[in-house]
Amino acid sequence: MGKVAPGRIALMSIHPEYAEAILSGTKEIEFRKKKLAEDVTHILIYATKPLGSVVGWCEIARQEARTPEDLWDKYQHIGGISADGYFSYFDGYANAVGIHVLAARRLPEPYSLEIFGDVKPPQSFRYLSEEQEEIFNKITRMSV
Repeated sequence: MGKVAPGRIALMSIHPEYAEAILSGTKEIEFRKKKLAEDVTHILIYATKPLGSVVGWCEIARQEARTPEDLWDKYQHIGGISADGYFSYFDGYANAVGIHVLAARRLPEPYSLEIFGDVKPPQSFRYLSEEQEEIFNKITRMSV
């Protein structure tokens, strides 16, 4: 099949209910406080506790920076989060980022972060090393 990700890959911590919504296709945009690097093309989804596992991955269509209010007004229908949860998350922030998700795929089984070596769950996200990207390519071939 070749290499899955032509650009960099971000490992992103996502609460389990939002990870599931992305993987099921009901959440088409991930809201964040910080933009990913422009060369990031894929997100590896780490579902936080109680799951604590890598559960899938998705491609990134684009990122969009706006005020939290503007982003909510435009994308609340595909955001998969309540207004209370959204505005609580962005409380005190003047800027918000919407990461538009494409082609979300569930892995055939959840993986421990240990598969990537001595990696701790990121607070928000972290970029994979080249060696970790090779592991990503191996495990994602099974979910295509």
